[in-house]
Amino acid sequence: MAVRLAAFNFLEEQSRIHAGVIPASTLRPGFVFRGQRIKLMGPQGIFKPAILNDMPLSITTAPPDDRGDRPYADGFSPIGDVLLYRYRGTNPKHPDNVRLRIAMQRRRPLIYFHGLMKGQYCAAWPVFVVGDEPQSLCFRVEFDDAGYVGRSISAIGEGVEDARRKYITVATRHRLHQVSFRLRVLQAYRRTCALCRLRHDELLDAAHIVPDSDPLGEPLVSNGLALCKLHHAAFDRDFLGVRPDLVVEIRPDILDETDGPMLVHGLQGFHGRTIWTPSHPRQKPRAEFLERRYELFREAAKS
Repeated sequence: MAVRLAAFNFLEEQSRIHAGVIPASTLRPGFVFRGQRIKLMGPQGIFKPAILNDMPLSITTAPPDDRGDRPYADGFSPIGDVLLYRYRGTNPKHPDNVRLRIAMQRRRPLIYFHGLMKGQYCAAWPVFVVGDEPQSLCFRVEFDDAGYVGRSISAIGEGVEDARRKYITVATRHRLHQVSFRLRVLQAYRRTCALCRLRHDELLDAAHIVPDSDPLGEPLVSNGLALCKLHHAAFDRDFLGVRPDLVVEIRPDILDETDGPMLVHGLQGFHGRTIWTPSHPRQKPRAEFLERRYELFREAAKS
């Protein structure tokens, strides 16, 4: 457990330094433990450093390619309470699959690296393999809170343990999707506000066109707009809307309001302008998302 705890501490520090998105250039060299360098990940998804005898330290979901597709079909269950992590290959007896099965049987905590895009990862720990599905060629993985590492399941109670992990798994899935969504949207929009063209990352957000609470509100680049914090807030509160033809509308009562130069230049002046969008067709705002959100904007303008 000493190596695992040292790895967790290293990742906690790196996550803080890199605001939760850790570059592969930091992860691949790993860290030094008692004079020995410990790597955290390898070219394959299930990774065991040489210092560990028979169980992996980490599992990785590779980042999507330029088309948004992932090379392996890892994914969360429909309600998000478990990660379905694919076997290495199709042979349940492949050494990597056997090692992960041992980790499940011994209840050893692992690290999960979620690829956001090439060279960028989110790390989550501890995660536990809680099930094996040979017929589906996958393991069932749940996330947990670092404060519970090493505590006895029998001391806590299996029902409480399972409920807590499912709750944390759902929350982690949401966090991973939102971090991934922001990174991919800002990259697609070249880190530029689609309205005012502000270019400071610290002041930019990835706004959902259709809210993520809506059944259509998927964390897709085509359901996102890169907006500065002012225009994101105005968009979310229906001060402004974007028509399906990409033209901005400011709500009539906001247009009629008199409140100094910030209102004029920050909002009113964008009425009738066309937003800037990515050149790649798959990254452009999808028409059905814009239509849905514009309907909501018009309803808000009537009230």
